[in-house]
Amino acid sequence: MTTTRQATGTATGAENMDNYGTSGWTGWIVFAGVMMLMMGAFHVIQGLVALFQDTYYLVGQEGLVVQVDYTTWGWVHTILGAVVILAGIALLAGQMWARVVAIILAFGSALVNIAFLGAYPLWSITMIAIDVLVIYAVTMHGKEMKPMTASQGRASSVEE
Repeated sequence: MTTTRQATGTATGAENMDNYGTSGWTGWIVFAGVMMLMMGAFHVIQGLVALFQDTYYLVGQEGLVVQVDYTTWGWVHTILGAVVILAGIALLAGQMWARVVAIILAFGSALVNIAFLGAYPLWSITMIAIDVLVIYAVTMHGKEMKPMTASQGRASSVEE
């Protein structure tokens, strides 16, 4: 019979799990959820500005990548922003389906902001950067939320 010895104190990153099977990387998912809340709020603000004060933007409607009026853009941004906020809340709650929705919405947000780039470049570039960070956080570290939500479910069923 052979015995295997494991070095103690050498675990790093995803190997350093707590009692619930989560690692320090789950902070990236919290980061992505908070960024989605911010991104959704920014979209809603951008949409409301387009709806109520369309002269605020740098170019007229003819200068946009997609030729639509600012009222249409306002509704697109407002509705997309509300959906992103809801998905961010679900991501913070640990819902697995929210990971897929977060990636799709962040990708869609980046596309919408590329189309809106001519109207307000600095804002659109900032939003695209946030979208890229959300996609990174969810794709690289999203799987680490699964053990945490599963163990919380077990803990609550034991308490009852």
